[in-house]
Amino acid sequence: MYNNYNINQTVLSIKTDWEPKENHPARMINQIVEDLKIKDPYIFGRPRKYDLRVLLKLILFAYTKGIFSSRRINTLAEENLAARWLTQEQVPAYRTICRFRISDEVENLINQCIQKLTKYLKQNNFIDEVTFIDGTKILADANKYSFVWRKNTIRFDKLNRSAIISLLEELNEAKFKCQLPAETDLTLEMLDEIILRLENNLKDLNKKIEKEHNSPNPDKSRRRKLKSLKRKLKLRQTKLLEYKIQTGIYGKRNSYSKTDHDATFMRVKEDSMLNGQLKPAYNLQIATSKQFVTAFGIFQNPGDTKTLIPFLQQQKAAETLGKYIVADAGYGSESNYRYFEDELPEHTALIPYGTMLKENSRKWQSDDRKVMNWTYHPKDDYFIDPQGVRFSFYAYRKRKDKYGFVREFKEYKANKYDNDFQVDHRAFTKNGNPRKISINDAWEYFKAKERKLLSNYQTGSIYGRRKIDVESVFGGLKACLGFKRFSVRGLEKVKKEAGIALMAMNIRKLVARVTNYNCFINKKKRLVKIKEQFSLISSFLKDLWHSPFSFSTSTKFFRQAIILMETIKLYNNIKRN
Repeated sequence: MYNNYNINQTVLSIKTDWEPKENHPARMINQIVEDLKIKDPYIFGRPRKYDLRVLLKLILFAYTKGIFSSRRINTLAEENLAARWLTQEQVPAYRTICRFRISDEVENLINQCIQKLTKYLKQNNFIDEVTFIDGTKILADANKYSFVWRKNTIRFDKLNRSAIISLLEELNEAKFKCQLPAETDLTLEMLDEIILRLENNLKDLNKKIEKEHNSPNPDKSRRRKLKSLKRKLKLRQTKLLEYKIQTGIYGKRNSYSKTDHDATFMRVKEDSMLNGQLKPAYNLQIATSKQFVTAFGIFQNPGDTKTLIPFLQQQKAAETLGKYIVADAGYGSESNYRYFEDELPEHTALIPYGTMLKENSRKWQSDDRKVMNWTYHPKDDYFIDPQGVRFSFYAYRKRKDKYGFVREFKEYKANKYDNDFQVDHRAFTKNGNPRKISINDAWEYFKAKERKLLSNYQTGSIYGRRKIDVESVFGGLKACLGFKRFSVRGLEKVKKEAGIALMAMNIRKLVARVTNYNCFINKKKRLVKIKEQFSLISSFLKDLWHSPFSFSTSTKFFRQAIILMETIKLYNNIKRN
């Protein structure tokens, strides 16, 4: 007998009555989204076709599966049982998914999801009071060869302005009086005024030429000259406007992409040989605790140093900062240490500075050029280098960087004369200038503080967890989830997609933790049952030893012996697993 397989058979359409398993990611997503209690009534305009919960559940589930394309998410909603269970057989179009992914609602919902999940993790002791911070570069959805560099813009703008000045000089030679401004004073409004006057002058020349019928007419040659200069000036005006727009797009950056103006060209390590290439990307900063992401931020600057303070302010406002804040040496700067000292005194920063490991090396400690190896006399405030030259305090100095941060230094100058009042040639450089050194007392204080914290066993062991905590999240995001490039363009849209991807990572991690915990509990229960069986068998053997041996008791004995052997085998298998 064969089953009657007929795909064209008329059947009654019934919705799937399928439900996912207890620890399935779909159940976790459903619980998290339902706990948000989304109420968004549409008072004005056309009502939504799909509930916000449906779209949020579908996108989170797709990202946990490593599916980021809106068309593939649409296919997933149509073909996957878990996705159909989440959406209750609804299949949103790919355009609807695209619009929702970059909408204002999704940013608010994702932030609420992360806050709710962080609160749940704290209540169930899944995370502790340690916050690990690190960053990585994620490629932008932009052409990797359409770059614009600030230095080139400055250079071309300077050449363009000098060409405009030369054109204005030619206008003056052609008996068209105009003011010659400096290159830096030249503006678009001035050019507009000059071109407008030039056009009016050309109209007057045309009327004059129409009235006169002289065969060699000097006004015609002058008109040709003015028309040529007007055309060149308009071309230069367009370039001047273009460079002005580019300067506005840069902001504080040195580059941007033509296809995504918010993307900055950064050095991205993409191969095992670490051959970094400059590609359009965004700097993704995350804060983790026991491999769960508690906060994230998207920044446009390639370095991590200047991202720490705004990222900490964001976490402080959301109240997700732990007692200990751990980061690598890329975040160790005087401005960051001072922010911890002034604004976050209740938190402990475990952040080494850049030269911390080098200072412990034999090469560094034997280098006579390093001031830390010199002899310092605090009473009279002077240094003596290994050659015996004395450096006395000379003046206080201040230095201001391009970000506006001010650092204070004490400048020490080498004494020209030695103890015998003779000119000491060792106190001068090769060019004959007196030698000077600058000491930053605040920086030395912060360095000593971090050395003490990281040399302590308790805080040092906390810092040792950094690689296995935050780095593994990036590995899971890029290698396991396959999220190496954004699918949207623009800083605000990128923030929303990054939040979805990191929330999907949290859900995957939580499902794995809950599943492992349940397996551990079930394993303990099975071990308890085996111990109970052992106790029953041992009590039976004691009774058998003290009772007379008969056929019935021997049968019971053999049965219990077989059970005992099977129980031992089961116990050994569980112990191996």
